[in-house]
Amino acid sequence: MDLQQATLPSWSANTDPLAPVLTLDRVDKGFVVEKKRIAALSGVSCAIQPGRVTGLIGPDAAGKTTLMRLCAGLLLPDRGTVQVLGIDVARNPLEVQAQIGYMPQRFGLYEDLSVRENLDLYADLQGVPINKRNERYQQLLAMAGLEGFQRRLAGRLSGGMKQKLGLVCALVQPPRLLLLDEPTVGVDPVSRRELWQIVYHLVKAESMSVLLSTAYLDEAERCAEVVLIHGGRILGHDDPKNFSRQVAGRTWLIRAPMLAKRALQRELSRDPAVLDALVLGTSVRVVSRDRNPLTLAALSVPAGAEVLPVTPRFEDYFVATLKDQTAGRENSRIALATLTNRGGGEEVITVDHLVRRFGTFCAVDQVSFRVRSGEIFGLLGANGAGKTTTFRMLCGLLPITSGTCTVAGLNLRTAAAAARGHIGYMAQKFSLYGNLTVRQNLRFFSSAYGLHGQRRRRQIDWALATFDLAPYADTEGQDLPLGFKQRLALAVALMHEPEVLFLDEPTSGVDPLARRDFWTQINSLADQGVTVLVTTHFMEEAEYCDRLVIMADGRVLAEGTPEEMKNQKNGGAPGSEATMEDAFISLLQDHQSTGTLP
Repeated sequence: MDLQQATLPSWSANTDPLAPVLTLDRVDKGFVVEKKRIAALSGVSCAIQPGRVTGLIGPDAAGKTTLMRLCAGLLLPDRGTVQVLGIDVARNPLEVQAQIGYMPQRFGLYEDLSVRENLDLYADLQGVPINKRNERYQQLLAMAGLEGFQRRLAGRLSGGMKQKLGLVCALVQPPRLLLLDEPTVGVDPVSRRELWQIVYHLVKAESMSVLLSTAYLDEAERCAEVVLIHGGRILGHDDPKNFSRQVAGRTWLIRAPMLAKRALQRELSRDPAVLDALVLGTSVRVVSRDRNPLTLAALSVPAGAEVLPVTPRFEDYFVATLKDQTAGRENSRIALATLTNRGGGEEVITVDHLVRRFGTFCAVDQVSFRVRSGEIFGLLGANGAGKTTTFRMLCGLLPITSGTCTVAGLNLRTAAAAARGHIGYMAQKFSLYGNLTVRQNLRFFSSAYGLHGQRRRRQIDWALATFDLAPYADTEGQDLPLGFKQRLALAVALMHEPEVLFLDEPTSGVDPLARRDFWTQINSLADQGVTVLVTTHFMEEAEYCDRLVIMADGRVLAEGTPEEMKNQKNGGAPGSEATMEDAFISLLQDHQSTGTLP
């Protein structure tokens, strides 16, 4: 992707170049849901400065998307004013829309149209003259690395390429202000970095202003400034480094060689001195409740542990500020209703020379690995690597071309239906019935899993209580906040107490607090002997895996523990500082440069 050659046509500016590109003044916005009025934004005031990337950060249901849609002229405020580029949005929404670019979470690509046809469609909508299109397309496609894909159908692009095409379509008419609503959700780390390169280039070369919301808090640190929003109110607006400094003296790395990393995290999470505990390699990163020095004597961990101070991150501030304010469930471990511990470490999933072809295209080529009882096993890869196809075959959702695969002792080629009775499955996208209530979804899927009578009633009551769904029991699935949709999906997957749980990017788009809560639940299931196979694009989540496989071009590129992967990046040097994202990108880049696989 050659960003140096990608120069977009400049716009004609009539406004003061130093004036804020976006101003909100005491803005309120509410919605009526099930005859109840919900306040999405309350008294929001802020000013976004030009020529920089501003991050909009907050937990689920904080009001981020509502704010974005107000700025794009797609919603009108109940009270207060929104000005974009000096234009009152309420009075002239169409004028605003003509001067900005807006990429929502679910960008409207037409998958049955080619890349070029999608560009033509958006050029028509944005009024781009025909005689200026070819030059514009060439510049944008070069910037996004899509030059060679103009004739490919959008539906056949990888997830990362679709996101880049969506961004290109939003830029067909060069905007002065670009609004990006979580553009990197569901995108692998390589594509994430490429998207950020595009954003940086637009700001530097074109003096474009960007307002970007994201669920990845490491991306907040790439922004010039951050607006932190929670419960429809702005909690702060500053340089991310200034937020991080506010938790100086409260961030630690704890190592305890005598304890497994999940056991160490569990013990620290219970400690009254600890506000947050996050698995990081073989260690646990901790945010303490106050600035008092955190010593081994003050912690509920065995002798021989090591406590080291570390530099605070924006995520540490985010968690420290919001964890006590958010109605989450700290240490919300799941106790399955009737399951006894399935220990023993026997092989529960076996994959031997697995192959899947679509016509002449080989999506999965000779993949082999083993997963043991009670293990959390990660299946990683860039978009288009074949991991989703592999995942769907392991769930019995896609026929196997050749090779063998067993789950819970059942051969998926000959007994796929029987194997599915031992499997719980949680899809990346909410796949339950949106027009059914929470209770109706639980009733339907418990019956589908063969639960009846008293056992079904007991399991429904268990799900409502365990996942704090009782207040939402009569709410339709489509009206649930994202975090509660995730809880319902996990509850449904566990109704029949499966031996194996398949999780397909389960925390995509979910804020860090909800992700922590989710992984506490998953760790508790693994402790009870449930075998978990997970795909994820959050590389910090890969740290929770006992072992993992990284795929490329349909084959296994690397297999091992997260620590082994990171040591490959650093040549096995002790005290490795490499992250899983560093290791993941390094392995893929080495593969792309050599074209070889193990």
